[in-house]
Amino acid sequence: MAQWLNESILVSEALTVRVKNLSRLMSVAIAVVVFVGDQATKAMVESSIPEHAVIPIIPHFFNLTHVKNAGAAFGIFSDAPSPWKTAILILISAALLATVIAFAWRDHRLRWESVVGLALVLGGALSNLVDRIRLGRVVDFLDFYFRTYHWYTFNLADSAIVVGAGLLILQVLISD
Repeated sequence: MAQWLNESILVSEALTVRVKNLSRLMSVAIAVVVFVGDQATKAMVESSIPEHAVIPIIPHFFNLTHVKNAGAAFGIFSDAPSPWKTAILILISAALLATVIAFAWRDHRLRWESVVGLALVLGGALSNLVDRIRLGRVVDFLDFYFRTYHWYTFNLADSAIVVGAGLLILQVLISD
């Protein structure tokens, strides 16, 4: 009986290690898909849509456009004249990214909502950070609107960050 119990514990520990590794692998895969998808869509927009052009996709609801955003998410601080703005945004983004990576790597008891949420945030934040470092700005191109009200133009990375944050909030609200 004791030997069976010891073998069961060893199998259980091995399974736990495999699940942790699979969870981390899934997180990395999601983050990579978000990163590559965001970089690819931004490159397509930059190469095929002139800056500030508008292409109606669903009339009175959704356009594709090409906007260069030197500010933060949803254009916040884009008109700020500070020469340090880009450097400050890069430092804040890098610090938040490091926090997400550290949190995801250390906590092995994350629920799927947290794993997917953190991976979405990681992929989106990394893609926008690379753009800021490389170009000093990001490209936004998704323009949703209703009548005369336009939501801020955004990109795939911003979408991933918002959905990921939503999953994290959901997990906090429904956790035991």
